[in-house]
Amino acid sequence: MRILVTGATANIGRMVVDELLELGATDVRAFTVDPARAVLPPGVEVVTGFFDRPDRVAAALDGVDRMYLAPHIPTVDVVCRAAAEAGVRHIVDLAGVKGLHWQAIEDAVEACGVPYTHLEPGEFMANSTNWAPQIKAGDEVRDAWGDAANAPIAQEDIAAIAARVLLSDDHLGRSYELTGPETISRRQQVAAIGAELGRKLTFVELTGDAAAAHYRSLMGEFGDWYLTGLAQLAEHPQPALPTAAALLNRPAMSYAEWVRRHADLFR
Repeated sequence: MRILVTGATANIGRMVVDELLELGATDVRAFTVDPARAVLPPGVEVVTGFFDRPDRVAAALDGVDRMYLAPHIPTVDVVCRAAAEAGVRHIVDLAGVKGLHWQAIEDAVEACGVPYTHLEPGEFMANSTNWAPQIKAGDEVRDAWGDAANAPIAQEDIAAIAARVLLSDDHLGRSYELTGPETISRRQQVAAIGAELGRKLTFVELTGDAAAAHYRSLMGEFGDWYLTGLAQLAEHPQPALPTAAALLNRPAMSYAEWVRRHADLFR
């Protein structure tokens, strides 16, 4: 069984490769734009390319049985049709909460006719690294909606779930909303980072135009959308779901554990 992992240069896709090998997969192909940066393990077949190059996508799909599909909306329809034509029998895609920005990923996967499993994580714990420059510079974190609370998930857990789903036929046609194990506010997240660093960090609340300008500087056109989402989370916190732990057959990573593993990013 040949498994193609797309987006294997960094972040989740790169971790999916390691998880597959750990679980005993022996025929893994990585589709990466930068093999040198990816530093892929020995024994992994590498195809260099990006979704915007259809000829490289076709080469990567040759002989593939199952595919992890990293999210890239501009070419997702073309890539999914190519997967169907190549005979891929299972696509595990990384999307997001249904009905929002990443819905186009799930729509394209379902339209191509290949059996699928949708992974729908909410916010990544790694998004906390947006605070790293401020934490390195001082003891204040200036941001908006400190009481907005959700259940962020570690990318390591998403990758581990993707690998397990790729190696099983038990998840075909399923959609999995994925969260971390606890609902935690942004103010509490900053405090957890400070506790790991041995520092007392203060969350300084930005409101109105200052909050809007802050998020536009971070996220451009998506800044206003993200800020609206934070306002909703302040009123209606996201509950933590047991789905990730059930798929992993172990507890999902806590926020405190994620901070412990990545503390150097804030020093």
